[in-house]
Amino acid sequence: MPIVTISRGSHSRGKEVAEKLAQRLGYDCVSREILLEASEEFNIPEISLVRAIHDSPSVLERFQHGKEHYINYYQYALLKRVQQDNVVYHGLAGQYFLQSIPHVFKVRILASMEERVKEVMRRDHVSEKEAANILRKDDEERRRWGLTLYGIDAWDSRLYDMVVLIDKLSVDDAVDCIAEIVKKPVFQATEESRKVLRDQLQGAKIHAVLMGYSLMLDVRVNDGVVTLGNAGDALRADFNLQAIIEELIGKIEGVKKILFAGKTIARR
Repeated sequence: MPIVTISRGSHSRGKEVAEKLAQRLGYDCVSREILLEASEEFNIPEISLVRAIHDSPSVLERFQHGKEHYINYYQYALLKRVQQDNVVYHGLAGQYFLQSIPHVFKVRILASMEERVKEVMRRDHVSEKEAANILRKDDEERRRWGLTLYGIDAWDSRLYDMVVLIDKLSVDDAVDCIAEIVKKPVFQATEESRKVLRDQLQGAKIHAVLMGYSLMLDVRVNDGVVTLGNAGDALRADFNLQAIIEELIGKIEGVKKILFAGKTIARR
């Protein structure tokens, strides 16, 4: 069965669409639950995760890799949760973290600035000008986050399988459209697409473990074969550090082989 991600601008009624869609399909509807699960698994305060996911990184944070720690923890928790399929996810950054998994149906819900301004004015009891400023600032922050961390613009329609403008369509209309398309064979889980998800989940777990020891390496996994990139000549020559990494990764279920830039250093 598929996984559905609902991305939206603030005050675009995406949450309503996600909740009604999940109810229609009989799927789990998840959002903040991923924050709580990541916070519990990695013993990280929830507020730290919220800031890492929402705010774009400063130059200092990018240099120190602090934000990347939290984002990787969040990605692992999300990948772990969606293994079961039958999920509608409407939290932050689903279009980034689940981008390459074939049985994910990625939807973007948009509303006009006019409608969004009206919603902010109603909710926050502010003027039209203040509401517009709030929305522009929020949109820019979200856009900068994706561009800074991933080089991806959240407003790029190519990230999504469907983009829905909610102004003329009602929430129920949007749910009808999405519920019909998600039944298509192209979005159904296959053994190959599940393998992609399993590999990404294992890679995220390995990455989280390494980052916990300030080891900033690229991680790729294919059927238990772990390839660690950006190792550099110094690391490939440091057998003590290799042994430490081997021990850390070797504790993770399913790891069969570890490669540094193509060189096998461990087998299980």
